[in-house]
Amino acid sequence: MKSLAHVVSLAVGALAVGVSTSAMAGVGIGINIGIPAPVYVAPAPVYAPPPPPVVYQPAPVYAAPMIVIGWHDGRYWDGRRWWGHDEWYRHHGGRGYDHDRGHWGH
Repeated sequence: MKSLAHVVSLAVGALAVGVSTSAMAGVGIGINIGIPAPVYVAPAPVYAPPPPPVVYQPAPVYAAPMIVIGWHDGRYWDGRRWWGHDEWYRHHGGRGYDHDRGHWGH
């Protein structure tokens, strides 16, 4: 029975200590002098310039083929008109084939 008495007295003592601690709760006044806590501020947004505009390559321009001055398949282009082979040589005093005489002229 002694042990039961010890357990009961221990429980009553613990209960008394718990009740007395809560009964002594009081109001406290404190004064703090110090530096305020740091405050995080989001950085200001940085605005980048707009991207350059998209530039498209212009469509190719197709021009009529240029005719080079000179001989082209037995005809001569002088920049103004086409000359036949024999006609060119007769007109310009050169040696062309003379169809009337059947040989090259001089």
